[in-house]
Amino acid sequence: MGGIFGVVSKKSCTLDLFFGVDYHSHLGTKRGGMAVYGPNGFSRSIHNIENTPFRTKFDRDLDELEGNYGIGCISDSDPQPLLMQSHLGSFAITTVGKINNQEQLIQEAFINGHIHFMEMSGGKINSTELVAALINQKSTITEGIKFAQEQIEGSMTILVLTPQGIYAARDRMGRTPIVIGKKEDAYCASFESFAYINLDYSDYAELGPGEIVFLTPEGMDQLSPPRDEMKICSFLWVYYGYPTSSYEGVNVETMRYDCGKLLAQRDNVKADLVAGIPDSGIAHAVGYANESRIPFARPFIKYTPTWPRSFMPQNQGQRNLIAKMKLIPVDSLIRDKSLLIIDDSIVRGTQLGETTEFLYQSGAKEVHIRPACPPLLFGCPYLNFSRSNSDLDLITRRIIRELEGDEVSDELLMDYANPESQNYKDMVEEIRKKLNFTTLRYHRLDDLETAIGISPCKLCTYCWSGKK
Repeated sequence: MGGIFGVVSKKSCTLDLFFGVDYHSHLGTKRGGMAVYGPNGFSRSIHNIENTPFRTKFDRDLDELEGNYGIGCISDSDPQPLLMQSHLGSFAITTVGKINNQEQLIQEAFINGHIHFMEMSGGKINSTELVAALINQKSTITEGIKFAQEQIEGSMTILVLTPQGIYAARDRMGRTPIVIGKKEDAYCASFESFAYINLDYSDYAELGPGEIVFLTPEGMDQLSPPRDEMKICSFLWVYYGYPTSSYEGVNVETMRYDCGKLLAQRDNVKADLVAGIPDSGIAHAVGYANESRIPFARPFIKYTPTWPRSFMPQNQGQRNLIAKMKLIPVDSLIRDKSLLIIDDSIVRGTQLGETTEFLYQSGAKEVHIRPACPPLLFGCPYLNFSRSNSDLDLITRRIIRELEGDEVSDELLMDYANPESQNYKDMVEEIRKKLNFTTLRYHRLDDLETAIGISPCKLCTYCWSGKK
């Protein structure tokens, strides 16, 4: 995924920018970057943060990154922010999103007079550089951002830092958020709403889909109004979002309590304890335990001081090993117990299967699994949701292939997504057997939408429903 943060202030913005970006570290662990504009023009620093926290890498840069305006990012993909010089002037840019038609846009840029792009290792072109090239095809930055949003197939939320202030633009369908905070003599733009609270900013505005604003220390000017249609990513509440964040007025932690509550209302399993897979599964489990009256417990504790997030390494075996190493068992809460375990989702199934075996080996009698979202049937085309290269990385699609063969129609996939269908029940049972769960019951999509609490037509649920 990734996260972005920007500050415009009448005073130095450096510390606000530093801590604001750091508060997005849960959204990625590949690269971090900051760019500021000050008396000496633009300054920038980018570091690899795969094995070292953001704060540790950037502490030494703070004296050199001095200015009143700045943007920064935690990126799971390309190095950024980038510094650009064009007919629109000098600016820095950082983005969050995914471009599905990148090759087409690159060729069109060449046709329109763009001479070259910097090539990264592996022959890739930096997506943020491509966004800048699209912006530069128009006569103003505002028109350029609107043009980029229209041309990009996928999703792209953008911050552009200029000597005059910061342009903040939410992606065209509002799949990712941008919120504006305000304090005396300063404004900020943030992916996560909680990132500025301890910096003494208060909530000022939440940008709508496709909305573009310009921030200066004196205020916020709307340059392009929000679009009517929105499809915000539902998985922000289920997994990605930090518990203290809110999107469209709905707090992540509260939503997860409601999610677990609705899971419990449809369940009648007998268990000794309810537990959540750390970290995102815990709040779902609290909601389930409160509703079911089955005691909540922590039969395994996550060891975080030296282990990065388990889905980050490229190698699947390394991801599995890290996931295992992070969970330390509490024998007295596992041995001879029937456990109900809630995880945010089942993607490949490998880690949850190994966790289940780990619980059996630690003496558990039963392991009942309750994912906090419906079965993932479709890879996300809008955000860098995971490192999956194919829908067949999803355990659901592998099971469907085993049941149906290689050729599966869209109509048949939709039937597998229907919790009332026999195909759905057969798929769930095959997953249960393959991963050795005592029982398996997924969350229903209608209940998930109820837990979020905003109009379902404003939610993107493509990864579960296949509906764009």
